[in-house]
Amino acid sequence: MVTPTTLPGGAPGLTRRSFLSGAASLAALSSTRLLSAATPEPKFSANPFTLGVASGDPAADSIVLWTRLAPDPQAPAGGMPAQAIEVQWLIAEDEGLGRIVHRGTERAEPQWGHSVHVEVGGLRPDRWYWYQFTAGGASSAKGRTRTLPAAGVMPARLRFAVANCQHYETGYYTAYEHLAAEDLDLVVHLGDYIYEGAAQDRRPRRHNSGEIFTLDDYRRRYALYKSDPALQAAHQAAPWITTWDDHEVANNYAADIPEKPATRDAFLRRRAFAYQAYYEHLPLRRAARPTGPDLPLYRRLSYGRLAQFHVLDTRQYRTDQPCGDGNKPPCPDALNPTATLLGAAQREWLLAGLERSPATWNILAQQVMMARVDRAAGPAITHSMDQWPGYEFERRRILRHFAEGRARNPVVLTGDIHTNWANELIADFDELGGRSVGVEFVATSISSGGDGREAPDTLDQLLAENPFVKFHNTERGYLRCEVTPREWRTDYRTVPFVSRPGAPLQTRATFVVQAGTSTLQRSGARSG
Repeated sequence: MVTPTTLPGGAPGLTRRSFLSGAASLAALSSTRLLSAATPEPKFSANPFTLGVASGDPAADSIVLWTRLAPDPQAPAGGMPAQAIEVQWLIAEDEGLGRIVHRGTERAEPQWGHSVHVEVGGLRPDRWYWYQFTAGGASSAKGRTRTLPAAGVMPARLRFAVANCQHYETGYYTAYEHLAAEDLDLVVHLGDYIYEGAAQDRRPRRHNSGEIFTLDDYRRRYALYKSDPALQAAHQAAPWITTWDDHEVANNYAADIPEKPATRDAFLRRRAFAYQAYYEHLPLRRAARPTGPDLPLYRRLSYGRLAQFHVLDTRQYRTDQPCGDGNKPPCPDALNPTATLLGAAQREWLLAGLERSPATWNILAQQVMMARVDRAAGPAITHSMDQWPGYEFERRRILRHFAEGRARNPVVLTGDIHTNWANELIADFDELGGRSVGVEFVATSISSGGDGREAPDTLDQLLAENPFVKFHNTERGYLRCEVTPREWRTDYRTVPFVSRPGAPLQTRATFVVQAGTSTLQRSGARSG
């Protein structure tokens, strides 16, 4: 927890208003450049689609298609000229791209890293489509995507994966190879898509630079990560719903407060660069286009009447960690009503949306663990202060909403901590035998942390201190969730190593939740 200093000499820092005013001026300048003609038949030094394709933020009648032109991904501007380029796209009902339903041309603008975000409307609900981009005689890989069921329909099934934390240096993306082969309707990514740190020796792979700070730094880091074939395959297989955590900017930051000492001005500039690069590299709608250091990310997506995703942002609006960072004993400030992970506007949006939701299952797709896990043995108590227990007043308010029955079948999906957990969310964590009001599935990392273990040495102690924890391990992998009107099933899909390629896939545990209950039932694991 760091309090930023002022500018040298005591000069006043950059205010949000002045930052946004400057950003608006830049946007106005950019808009005049948009009037210039785009190059319809560009010449590239190499294939410009080196970063693959993706789709995301599906709706019943529309989808976002994404790519970015970068013939030389690690060169300045990805090896692209400082001019707009025309990119053609098409979407079809068949994998051979014979039954084309829509096609068009989009401008890839240099001020947005020559990224392309196509919002395709007029699609039919609940069906697969295939898409492709072309530019300058070059063609991208083909991607597969899917629209969501119509609002009034009760689908028979939803099958999706949950992934997060893909540190390039610390391991191979073998889990994504397996995920891409799953029969999935969509993928939910909970953050830490990149890591901002400097390259280090003696790791399976290597970052491309020192710690990143500038827009070009962030663009090159995303380009490094997105050059991975397994990650590209996972994007090509199904649409993604994405949110961020901290490493897309900097470790454990809170709103405009960084972990490492920096002026507020410098950190807001860094955050603006990071947010722009995030938008440029993920399949987000135009509504999420950032303005300076602000990017509106929290949103809802409805899978018919079966499930509603409430996608949260626990970084951009949070107050500083009230008890400090790391694992610490609880402090009185954790119960301060003004301490928040969500910010007042997002919190009220969430609570109202949960109450109004017509869905059988209400899914909170978010970043940090909600269960209040005691990390110390014996009578001592410590909690992770960067997670929901560090903001105890707000955490209790969410759980009270669950306890009062104002959210049907709440399921919290969590990432961040590079380990698997299955938690029952009890109404009062001071009464460990109390009633469960929701469940939480915490997905381990794709590669962050390197090779893990099936059962950590402290497992028995952890389960004894926290009886609401029903499963925990430290291997790498992802969650596979299958949802029907009657039950929710989560498979913990893991790989035994990521320090080298070729790890096999296994299902370490499976948990089932019956609709109308908030208890976890362990089921026989299945490998298929």
